[in-house]
Amino acid sequence: MERLKLATVWFGGCSGCHMSFLDLDEFLITLAGRVAFVYGPLVDSKEYPESVDVVLVEGAICNEEHVTLARQIRRKTRLVVSLGDCAVTTNVTGMRNPLGGPEVILSRAFVELADVHAGLPDAPGLLPTLLDRAVPVHEVIRVDHFLPGCPPPAPHIRALLEHLLDGGPPLAEPQLKFG
Repeated sequence: MERLKLATVWFGGCSGCHMSFLDLDEFLITLAGRVAFVYGPLVDSKEYPESVDVVLVEGAICNEEHVTLARQIRRKTRLVVSLGDCAVTTNVTGMRNPLGGPEVILSRAFVELADVHAGLPDAPGLLPTLLDRAVPVHEVIRVDHFLPGCPPPAPHIRALLEHLLDGGPPLAEPQLKFG
């Protein structure tokens, strides 16, 4: 029996959702028997592969690189899961939105709050091009499942993965409340 291809992606966020994923503990061994981990921070893969069955997307979309990867993900993946409050609502990542556009954010981070070497990084390609505001994943691509939480508890991640691995239909409503 061919194993499902599972990917994880980390956009603008703190990695707490990936830490919660790792809190699956011994279920990770069971999961490894049922899926092939094909992409993510825990896998040494540079390009998002073709024909992924399920991807867990953590974090808000904050820059042009995120937009490009999100669109690749949607084209190449059967089921996209927004994992955690940043992916679902922008949560903490979206706290930058009321402050202003990219120039204001970069100036605040690299000039106003710098203790030493204040100034904007000017090496080409050093910083990705920021979007005017951080946005939840579903504003850029179609999402099949939403699993909110900051981070979502490991038992809820496990329940969703078991549901998907057993061929369950897309869930109509989020299974958790926010926060």
